[in-house]
Amino acid sequence: MLGIVITGHGLFASGLLQAVVQIIGKQSSCIAIDFPDGMTTEQLSQELYTAREACDSGKGGIFLTDLLGGSPFRQAAQLALIHPQWQVITGTNMQLAVEMMMVRDEMNAVEFRDMALECGHRGLTSLWHQQQQQQQVKQQVLSDDTDGI
Repeated sequence: MLGIVITGHGLFASGLLQAVVQIIGKQSSCIAIDFPDGMTTEQLSQELYTAREACDSGKGGIFLTDLLGGSPFRQAAQLALIHPQWQVITGTNMQLAVEMMMVRDEMNAVEFRDMALECGHRGLTSLWHQQQQQQQVKQQVLSDDTDGI
């Protein structure tokens, strides 16, 4: 099973993990590392290192981070450069986290990375876009039901 380390500013990581657990249950080999105000990047790096060690079963894993270029992303990236069996994903959202937690047993870190990006994009939409998509489906069903007379 791939290990998962969730990290981000404030309480992003623990909040996301708590929400994931509420939806799909407790997750093994998954640790949340918050980056609260007052924590140094050196402390964050050490906590990420320890978390990576704790949840890596030998198959590698994924760092799920909140913001491209932020300290959690940069510290995770430094660890991934040293440990190439680990990947870093940024811009993590709930859609990505829930879907990918349920399928991580079946893939390696590179497959996870690529599929996670698709999941994350699917989870980013708007009410208006969803309504338009539903309207298009209804119109297609109606046009398919006509017998041409």
